[in-house]
Order: sequence, then C-alpha cells, then structure tokens
Amino acid sequence: MSVRKKVSVIGAGNVGSTLAMRIVEARLADVVLVDVVDGLAEGKALDMMHAASITGTDKRVVGTTDYSAIKGSDVVVMTAGLPRKPGMSREELISKNAEIVRGVASKIKEFAPKAILIMVTNPLDLMTYLAQKITGFNPERVFGMAGLLDVARFKYLLSEELKKPASSIEAFIVGSHSDKMVPVAGVTTVGKKPLRDLLPREKVDEVIAGTRTSGAKVVSLLGKGSAYYAPSAAAYKMAEAVLNDNSNLFCASAYLRGEYGLKDIYIGVPAKIGRGGIEEILEVELTEEEKSDLKESADGIRDSLKKVGL
Repeated sequence: MSVRKKVSVIGAGNVGSTLAMRIVEARLADVVLVDVVDGLAEGKALDMMHAASITGTDKRVVGTTDYSAIKGSDVVVMTAGLPRKPGMSREELISKNAEIVRGVASKIKEFAPKAILIMVTNPLDLMTYLAQKITGFNPERVFGMAGLLDVARFKYLLSEELKKPASSIEAFIVGSHSDKMVPVAGVTTVGKKPLRDLLPREKVDEVIAGTRTSGAKVVSLLGKGSAYYAPSAAAYKMAEAVLNDNSNLFCASAYLRGEYGLKDIYIGVPAKIGRGGIEEILEVELTEEEKSDLKESADGIRDSLKKVGL
C-alpha cells in the first residue's frame, strides 16, 4: 500500500485555496488548509470535498485553525500575509508580514520539522530569508515560488509579441520578485532560436518592462485583490517537483553561497528542485548590464532585510 503524500497550505485566501484545489484535483496529495480566521479554511475545504464527488478525486482536503494538523507534512506552502493596501508604505507591509511569517514559521518548526517549505508571502525574497532563519531548516529546504511566476509572465508577453506558443519559449529570470527582476534575454530562446535573432533590442526591452509590471497590472485591472491563478499554478508545480522528486529546473528564490557572486541572500535564480528541495543552482551567463542589474536587485533586498533587523 502506497504512503499518502501530504501538503499543508498556510493561508486560505485566494492563492492558498486555489492551490489546495489544484493539488487535490490533480490527485497529487492530501491537503491541510490552515487559516487563523474561524470557519474560512473549514468552509472552503468542505466545498472542495463536495466538488470531489463530481471530479472523482480520492484525495482529501481538511480545513482548520489548528497548526498541529500539519504534522507529517511532506511540503508546507506559506501563502499567509497581508496584501499591500492603499496608503500603506512598503516598509509597513514588510513589518506586518514579517510578524505574520515569524509566527507561522515557528509553528512549522514545531509541527512539521521535516517538511520542505515553499514561500509565497510577499515581499517574497525577504520573507523566504526570514522563514529560513526562524525555522532553522537547511536553506535548501526553504525556497520561494516567485521566479517561476515571473518567467511565466515573461514567456506570455513574448508569445503575444511573436505569435508563438509560450511552450516553445525557454527563459530565465534572476533577481528579486519586484520591479528589479532581471529577465535574461541573452539566453532566451524561441523554438530553439535565440531571442535576439527574432526581436530588436527595443522590443525586447519593452517586453522586459512589461514583465516587471505584470503583477501590478493584474492588481489594477481587478481593482481589489491581486493575482492568484498564476501564483497558485507556480506553487503547485514546485510542490509537484518535490513530491515526485522530478529535479525540474525552475527559477526560484534560493539561498546563495557564492553563486553569481552573492552570499547569504535569498534571490531569484534558476534551480533544480526535487525531494530535498533546492538540489542545484544553475549559473547562466549574464551580460555586464545584467550583472549590474542583479547586484542592484540584491542590494535592494539587503537594504530591506536591515529594516526588519536581519
């Protein structure tokens, strides 16, 4: 009899609940959905289990406010946190979400000490660094989701510009999950052809600028809330890579020990992800301009870390 896999999702908002539904309907694992709001996780879990009678999945999702329910988790995904509200400074958002992450990470350390931890909470690179420090987990067992999301947005915009399927595009993004991200145009290919042979530099720059503002555009169009279909899809693919030990190559916020000339920082880089978490970091060739942009991105993360005492 096979051992049932278990994923715990912390935060039953749009990203967390959509992720839970993806996992259960794909028959990837059983899910525990945790939220501090009484009834929220329980209600969404019950609704999903009603849906399971229609979709035919044999996986289960349980909602709760009790962190002890995450015991035995193979993977924990943290989506809990506040979105940035009108009038709220970046520093206020960092402070409030740092407080939330400290509390949740301590619960993960207590009840799921052997799990792989995937971070979704923003500001992503900072909160991933903080979660690793609080849990004390090996840094390879803690990583952030957003690089895969940023690459997806980059590929979508390129596919629209070139009228080519996104599946034909290979691309990487390094740097922070912010407007300081660095799409690596020099190693991007479309149908195995270099991007530079297909688009002029000014068009590539337009796509890069659009990638950096993609998340903000979704927020603006929605009018309330932020993206959740694409973020939950990215978190799903990473959880799948861990549970199935795929060693898939994704861009993720990973801990660096000298790669790209950076140390003691979580930042977006291409990495192989499998059962142990981050298994290998790939160093792609960067232009001098991209190296400078990556350093600027890293400096921004370090400045923000200082503001939360890290």
